[in-house]
Amino acid sequence: MVSIVHLIGVVITVALLLAVSWLSGRHVTDEHSFTTGGTSGSWMVCGALLGTLAGGQSTIGTAQLAFSYGLSAWWFTIGAGLGALVLGIFFSAPLRRSGCTTLLEVVSREFGHKAETIGSLLFLVGIFISIVSQVISSSAMIGSLFSMSSLWASIAGAVLIMLLVLYGGIRSAGSGGIVKLILLYLSSLAAGVVVWHVAGGWSGMFGSVDDIYQSPALTQFNDLSDIESIHHRYGSPFARGFFKDMGGCLSLILGVVCTQSYAQCIWSARTTPKARNGALLCALFMPIIGAACTLVGIYMRGHYVTADEYAALQSAGEALPAGIGVIENSAQAFPAFILKHLPAWLGGLMLGTMLINILGCGSGLALGASTILVRDVYGNMRRRLGMAPGRLSQLMQTRLSIMGILVAAVIAALVFHGAFINDLGFLSLGLRAVAILFPLCFALWLPGRFNPRSILLSMPIGVGTLLLANLLSLPGDAVYYGLGASLLTILVHRPKTA
Repeated sequence: MVSIVHLIGVVITVALLLAVSWLSGRHVTDEHSFTTGGTSGSWMVCGALLGTLAGGQSTIGTAQLAFSYGLSAWWFTIGAGLGALVLGIFFSAPLRRSGCTTLLEVVSREFGHKAETIGSLLFLVGIFISIVSQVISSSAMIGSLFSMSSLWASIAGAVLIMLLVLYGGIRSAGSGGIVKLILLYLSSLAAGVVVWHVAGGWSGMFGSVDDIYQSPALTQFNDLSDIESIHHRYGSPFARGFFKDMGGCLSLILGVVCTQSYAQCIWSARTTPKARNGALLCALFMPIIGAACTLVGIYMRGHYVTADEYAALQSAGEALPAGIGVIENSAQAFPAFILKHLPAWLGGLMLGTMLINILGCGSGLALGASTILVRDVYGNMRRRLGMAPGRLSQLMQTRLSIMGILVAAVIAALVFHGAFINDLGFLSLGLRAVAILFPLCFALWLPGRFNPRSILLSMPIGVGTLLLANLLSLPGDAVYYGLGASLLTILVHRPKTA
């Protein structure tokens, strides 16, 4: 039950982040400082990365997936941390040396404007899917707090994301990320300690999962057959299959490298060592956050059923087991844990932290998407058509595009409201990686050696293959098929001589 103390905690933490963002945004005077900054230290870079990575997918989405698949949910944040590691060690220096402000600009310099245009459109699809997942996450959180419908909760989440980023850009994302870094770690550690204490460690936690699946109707509803399958589902790090879970982790690693929002954090640094160190700090923090969220999801599985599962119990003539609660859906696992199992004052601060965490991630992604839309799509179109500069400044174009992107995200979130949040994240990051990983790497490290036409073809062919593999639910993970098709397309054309 939401109390006045919960709401006060939410208001305090959200107001704190918005105040930090507003204070940072006062220093934004042009489009360059809005999108890349260029003066951030290591902790500011870490804050910006963490503020975008540790969003609803890493927290609410990880707890949701752990509720259904146990330990394997941890791969999302492990992959995100490894992605930040790779970004910092291998990509920070060449990206900054390139002198570019978007990843597609790097590709364009080597392979032409057509590759940039096609890559931009595909890239936008991938980032947009992640923005949708953040809107779904914010809807779950706001709906839990204020008993709103999915429509109004989604609209409220999108409006808050818009307010967070519109006036601060990358500087507000970084400053807000530092505040979130502190609050999120306190919240995650508190949640992990409480779960461990209340559940009685590993044995108590997994014992509760065994107990709840004593119900034949619940076991059948979740496609489980015996105690061995239950233990594999919740205790194995590869519950969804080795290649499936590793494919998801690979999607995170490569997707982080190939995402504009994270590259902007690298470009925002004062120096290359600051950029690298900020990414390494983020790589250290991400898996710890995921571990706490995974524990929460497994604990909630042993003590709650979803509304659909409760309906299945009733249809089978089974009573709800003693001491078991009901939540609306698996996405409510983390919010329900905070509301029902923590003191109100701590729960309010944690709910506020979770909410601003989601909003900050959504704002970072929206900023990256709008930068691509304004610079790589709209800007190139105007240049090709020989159109005169418009009356709106590039800064205003970026802000208006953010508004349009979030309106579209609300509509899509209502359509895909029942999807696993992390599955949308895996798909989004995998799509971005398939679209530009090889063109980006070849442009940075092997310039002049590959045929621009093959690069141009590899982008839509790779992404199309990934989407088809995902639609057909082919074995393993769709990212393998997409990357394979992209690389094969490049190699069938004879490389240019150096």
